[in-house]
Amino acid sequence: MIGLLFLLLLVPRYGAVPGARPLPVVDLGYARYKGNRVAAGVDEYLGMRYAAPPLGDLRFRGPREPSSTSALQDASQFGPICVGVGQSLSRYVSEDCLFINIFTPSHATALSKLPVWVHIQGGGYATNANANFNGTNVVQRAGYDIVFVNFNYRVGALGFLASEQIRRDGDLNVGLLDQRKALLWVQENIEQFGGNREHVVIHGDSSGSGSIAHHMTAYGGRNDGLFVGAIHESTFWPTLRTVTEMEFQFDRIALATGCSAIPFQLSCLRRVDINRLQAANTPSPFPGGSAHPPPRRYFLPVIDHDMIRGQLYDHFDQGPIVEVPLLVGDDTNEGSIFVSNASTAEDISLFFKANYPNLLPDSINKIHHTYPRLPPLPNHGPYFPSLSAAYGDAAFTCQGNHISSTLASRFSPRKAWNYRYNVQAPELVNQGLGVPHVFELSAIFGVGFAGDSETTGYTDINEDIVPVVMDYWVSFIKTLDPNSGRDNQAPVWEPWGPGLGQRLKIQTNATEMETVPSSLAAHCSMWKSLANEMDV
Repeated sequence: MIGLLFLLLLVPRYGAVPGARPLPVVDLGYARYKGNRVAAGVDEYLGMRYAAPPLGDLRFRGPREPSSTSALQDASQFGPICVGVGQSLSRYVSEDCLFINIFTPSHATALSKLPVWVHIQGGGYATNANANFNGTNVVQRAGYDIVFVNFNYRVGALGFLASEQIRRDGDLNVGLLDQRKALLWVQENIEQFGGNREHVVIHGDSSGSGSIAHHMTAYGGRNDGLFVGAIHESTFWPTLRTVTEMEFQFDRIALATGCSAIPFQLSCLRRVDINRLQAANTPSPFPGGSAHPPPRRYFLPVIDHDMIRGQLYDHFDQGPIVEVPLLVGDDTNEGSIFVSNASTAEDISLFFKANYPNLLPDSINKIHHTYPRLPPLPNHGPYFPSLSAAYGDAAFTCQGNHISSTLASRFSPRKAWNYRYNVQAPELVNQGLGVPHVFELSAIFGVGFAGDSETTGYTDINEDIVPVVMDYWVSFIKTLDPNSGRDNQAPVWEPWGPGLGQRLKIQTNATEMETVPSSLAAHCSMWKSLANEMDV
């Protein structure tokens, strides 16, 4: 009796008597995976292969089907993330990295038909910066009525090196093709985890959001039924160049790795040791661009005239695009963590010439005129506020607003919701960073569940904003409307509507609607007018 009582006392703390229930197993046809069943009532399937290892001859090729195996596979640990720019290989970072993770209610069955939340991580197409988030908390917050998915994709040179040689004997934009493969994998397999393949909502932050823009316009806006809604968080639209314009990167990598002998450059690059390749997987100045500072982003998607057929501004203006309900937003100080400590106006010029080398002198003057010297911020040079504001608008805010206004006018003014995240942590404000890029990640996924994402202030002064944000996001995932299950203390989130647009200003204990300022609309109009120069 004493032993029995001891075992019963273990149940509330650990969720089950050891050995009382088996670990969950799923059969995907090509492999069976054994996951974890955690006390929270969630099953985790971690580190499952959604594609073959992209090694050897599969380097610089689109993802291939994973091999079949009869052996039961362990899915209790995350797989390595994809090695990126400037990174070294380890047990946690690898070229063999195409793994997907599922978090699903323990009670879910193949007949459950639960809404599916797929997160596409950011990292500037250079790294897997938001990998392996723990979806347990959002499944719980959703009342155990959703399935959460995240995955890795190739980045840096391995994901986005471009050349006509690669076009002829490989694939361009393989990082985006990896994402597409993961979305197709969800369509083929998510019912085995209790998900509804006809209700998949994709959510991306930063370059993950930019990736969603590419999926909305992919193959000329072809709708393959991969998603029914999208969340764009701090949308990053970098420069889109042609393959010809990016040949210099291929030539530099080939030379640095000892693979410059024509016509065997590509075959050599497929054989070269990954450590040697990684030594060359670093940024370098663009032709005609400034070397100091170096460019913020170097290996990026290219126009391949297949998946990517033109500039994103043109696609969203002219279509066709996949038209679905959207939730779109950014942070008040998007540029603050990306720009150098600008001491003079010339530092602004150098920064933009490094990242957009074809900007004309008149265009640089426009930027200076639009962003004059602003009031100072702590711990930064006198022109840092201006450069931070300029880059934040150019690289993030204006693209998100353009997506909102386009979908509101073309699809429905009632199906696009926009936000400005203005939750301020005193520590960051005192550092002069304000509300930085993707600061809302910990509020979306729950404090402690978003990897190494910034948690400053969320356990004290900003604790109350977390359930508000989580409920808006979960509601959109479940019903394609952020208001259906919003927190009792949260206001109605009005859609963008016609014209200039309105957005939700999210801030602790003071969340409210606001009209998009006419000054921001003017700034965004200026950036759009420079798009042709910035995209070459």
